[in-house]
Amino acid sequence: MDRLCNEGRAALPTPGVTSAAEWQIRIDLAACYRLCALYGWDDVIYTHITAAIPDQPGHYLINPFGLRFDEVRASNLVKVDHAGNIVCRSGHPVNRAGFALHAAVHGARPELGCVMHLHNANAIAVGAQEEGLLPLSSHALRFYQQLAYHDYEGLVLTMPEAARLVERLGAFPALLLRNHGSLVCGRTVAEAFVRMETLDKACGFQLKAQAGGAPLHTPPHAICAQAQRDLEAGGALEGTLEWPALLRKLDQLSPGYRG
Repeated sequence: MDRLCNEGRAALPTPGVTSAAEWQIRIDLAACYRLCALYGWDDVIYTHITAAIPDQPGHYLINPFGLRFDEVRASNLVKVDHAGNIVCRSGHPVNRAGFALHAAVHGARPELGCVMHLHNANAIAVGAQEEGLLPLSSHALRFYQQLAYHDYEGLVLTMPEAARLVERLGAFPALLLRNHGSLVCGRTVAEAFVRMETLDKACGFQLKAQAGGAPLHTPPHAICAQAQRDLEAGGALEGTLEWPALLRKLDQLSPGYRG
């Protein structure tokens, strides 16, 4: 559908934006991309973070394919449908093959507002270990018995693989794609980002502990399970308090994301 969705609507900030809710999601998603770049989680132009537009069922935002994460802005995010088709003229292409993973997760988990797939080094290294993430830190305990794994099946995601991946993810907040990267989801962009930061730190702590060469200590199962319940905070939205602080940091270091 090649059209300008808000032609004649001068009050909206950029062509293709049809509501204030969409513009807010664009700002949050662009911020998420910029923060990932600041944290060193980007992979040149590859991997994607998607957000569902709350008042437009079946429509999602994704990064323009070919731009670095630090070049993403609220206005240049591309709106697509569930098949990866561009909904409004944007001047930028999208990676439809890359979006397929996100489409599968969004389709299976309609409550999700954001899906992040990254090639972050800590997650790849831990995902390549047979035992995966170990309960070695409080950050790791957030995902105790709440982390899925998916074995590597190649570069191209097929429909049968997508079904297997979604089944393994289930209702969990995160999944390690072995030998490939990480997938974290959240009801909001803020929740997904904070979960990703927690997972990345947990993986990094594990690698540092293992590098020491000494025997590793893990808490008893009952303690791990209780800590996980406490850290999950009874279903509260993670990132609610952290997100404004992260945006203040971003406004100082990479303010162009809002434009």
